[in-house]
Amino acid sequence: MPYFEVDVPTHHTSSDAHGSHVFTGRAADAAQALAAAHAAYDRALLLTLAGREIPSSSSDGWVARGLRPDWVLDWHKAKTKAWVNPNSLI
Repeated sequence: MPYFEVDVPTHHTSSDAHGSHVFTGRAADAAQALAAAHAAYDRALLLTLAGREIPSSSSDGWVARGLRPDWVLDWHKAKTKAWVNPNSLI
């Protein structure tokens, strides 16, 4: 299964700051990658709100780290593409 990158624009809730949250993982296609990234984010957000630590791995390989509670991800603007391994990271 190929690796994908999901780039999700994000913005701060009380300022003009903006950026991008990047997810990577294996998926059959771009739609599955987007769904997996969103599910990883949702799991991580629930754990964060419950005061629990976000695991560094998951059964499907998709995790969300570095969440900031005062930033909102704009999932409707997410872009999914094949991941290019910049430094043989895997």
